[in-house]
Amino acid sequence: MTTIPLGEYQALRQAAGELDDLRAFDRAKAALATGDDELVPAETLKRLLAGEVPLRVWRELRGLTQSGLASTSGVNRVQIADIEAGRRKGSLETARKLAQSLGIAIDDLV
Repeated sequence: MTTIPLGEYQALRQAAGELDDLRAFDRAKAALATGDDELVPAETLKRLLAGEVPLRVWRELRGLTQSGLASTSGVNRVQIADIEAGRRKGSLETARKLAQSLGIAIDDLV
């Protein structure tokens, strides 16, 4: 057992926290560099946080129409419109197809 002054202990704790922050930053930069993650515009984030339908927000960010997303995902355009309007939820398989076509994690849609 070792005893050190409280001030030194607190300084060590702060340094450890800063090291964790630096490591998290390095991981984030690496994920961006490899394409495993992307920067999301502030306006998109604001829309998502405001409660807009994620499918519509991501589709518009990608510059796709409902028809275009239907073509790339294999999901019927009417079903996409219904999900965006809140009339339907869609199955897990539908969400998977849509997420894959949009290049996002399924969690970003649900």
